[in-house]
Amino acid sequence: MAQKVLSISQINEYIRVMMDGDNLLSGVAVSGEISNYKVYPSGHHYFTLKDEGAALKCVMFKSSAVRLRFRPENGMKVIAMGRISVYPRDGAYQLYCTAMAIDGVGDLHAAFEQLKAKLGAQGLFDPLHKKPIPKYPSTIGIVTSAAGAAVHDMLRVLRKRYPLTKVRLLPVRVQGTEAPAEIVAAIRYANRHKLADLLIVGRGGGSIEDLWAFNDERVAYAIFESQIPVISAVGHEPDVTISDYVAGVRAATPSNAAELAVPDQAALRQTLDSMSVALATALIRQLKASKKHLQVLSGSGYLRSPYGYLSQRREVLSAAAERLVNVQTRNISNQSQRFIGLTAKLDAMSPLKVLSRGYAMAEAPDGHVARSVNQVAIGDTVAVSLSDGRFTATVSDIKENAK
Repeated sequence: MAQKVLSISQINEYIRVMMDGDNLLSGVAVSGEISNYKVYPSGHHYFTLKDEGAALKCVMFKSSAVRLRFRPENGMKVIAMGRISVYPRDGAYQLYCTAMAIDGVGDLHAAFEQLKAKLGAQGLFDPLHKKPIPKYPSTIGIVTSAAGAAVHDMLRVLRKRYPLTKVRLLPVRVQGTEAPAEIVAAIRYANRHKLADLLIVGRGGGSIEDLWAFNDERVAYAIFESQIPVISAVGHEPDVTISDYVAGVRAATPSNAAELAVPDQAALRQTLDSMSVALATALIRQLKASKKHLQVLSGSGYLRSPYGYLSQRREVLSAAAERLVNVQTRNISNQSQRFIGLTAKLDAMSPLKVLSRGYAMAEAPDGHVARSVNQVAIGDTVAVSLSDGRFTATVSDIKENAK
């Protein structure tokens, strides 16, 4: 009997049909470590799962990959679900993965930690970027579901604590695939139109899946970019979301967010009452001091008779005038003594004093005092000054002293 000859395509197709008909291989879950993970422009993900002794090629098409809650990475231990079949063109079998979870850790938890690490590295959690909450907000915007209990709790607390604040509700869905986009749009709308001084963004409690919209990367960036300060109010005390890390303030519950947003009117009234009492006490003390001062002034003689005051001022003026006259008298006396002394010195140096002692002073024909016989000649007429007058003489002889 002749052996039937099959083409490669027939063999590969036969094996594919066999594997596709196997109940175990058509819905299998495989655990292993990811390696050679690549995402192609088409959106398909290709990788290899391996353990200590073997490896299995895997593919996750775009339609399945978009539902991933976390970002697969090389070295990550996962459980991949899908079917094993043959790719006829290559004759190689592989796992057609439709879902994936981190082995031993929920995929939502893994996605949370990955996004937290990413945004933390970008500085979205840095306290320097957090905007301070206004002490007395005039308008508060609440981004939450209009149908949830959380909004009613917040409105009740706000009305009770600080009814002066206006409240604007920006209703959004707070869970589901459409929720992140609506939350982002509400935050940006409030900023664009400057609707409030403060935003409260959140919802009531629920499972991690219910709260997942507040772990969305788009919501985190919207809160970070908001020029209006944001209080994150998601779930209950133990619930922590990415929004809590980015917001200016994290509230334990929506009701707590309302408490953090506004002051307590009862406490304010108590403070105002205390300040009023303190002010009244200070005014009474000031009035008593002024009254006492007035009593002192009313007993003064100056107020009883202005003439007494004028008399005292006159005495002060007279004393000042006397002191001024005395100073001037002493000054004149000192100047007189100085003048007399200078006059005596000048008189002693006067040439007239010399003449009074029997000396004479001769003036040469040029009018200058003759100090040398060389200034005159025989026949010159000279003027001779004595202590009591002067006369003229003619030079008839000149004798020069021997040297």
